[in-house]
Amino acid sequence: MSRTGVPNPVRGEAGVRVAGEMLVLRPSFAALVAAEGELGPLFALVERAAEGRLALGELVALFWHCLAERPAGLTRDAFGEAVAAGGLAAATPALGVLLRQIVAGR
Repeated sequence: MSRTGVPNPVRGEAGVRVAGEMLVLRPSFAALVAAEGELGPLFALVERAAEGRLALGELVALFWHCLAERPAGLTRDAFGEAVAAGGLAAATPALGVLLRQIVAGR
């Protein structure tokens, strides 16, 4: 089953639009462990976000690890550029969903 398209909030999923395509972000255990391996403790990440100190690179890394499915040929650099081009305001709702999942779980 394709994981691009419509996020399922019951599964804790969020969506981010990249180059006109809605990509599903799913904060699975494996995805969060991978993100934590790169970014450090997730609670510290949540604290930085709450304080307005989350770096764009951290946001992109969290999103990258949580992508339920990566479109063929999508590189992390291209993904990061697309997220930045879309603006932080567009990425904030998805970030909020992921941060709530990190703190509260499902």
